[in-house]
Amino acid sequence: MRKAFMCSLIHKGIIGGGLYLDSEAVMYVCQKLTVDKKYKKLILPLSEIKEISWKWILFPVATFHMTNGEAYKFIIFNQKRFEKWYQVLAENKQ
Repeated sequence: MRKAFMCSLIHKGIIGGGLYLDSEAVMYVCQKLTVDKKYKKLILPLSEIKEISWKWILFPVATFHMTNGEAYKFIIFNQKRFEKWYQVLAENKQ
């Protein structure tokens, strides 16, 4: 089961793209030519996500805190739907 969400990565500006959630990872995909290769297809394995924190700054902003200390910020346009499916997949992963 794979779910898709409209989102924007916050990294040196706001970069639109798609966020995909499945049983293994959260994956951000962007087709822009000027974006670093690392961020064109950013894969965040569920097992390496320590926590997700939310702030509301005009839009819902999710910060993915990773076990290695890195953090990635995304504007996710349907927060409640994302949280619902993330919860379901994270529980099934354990």
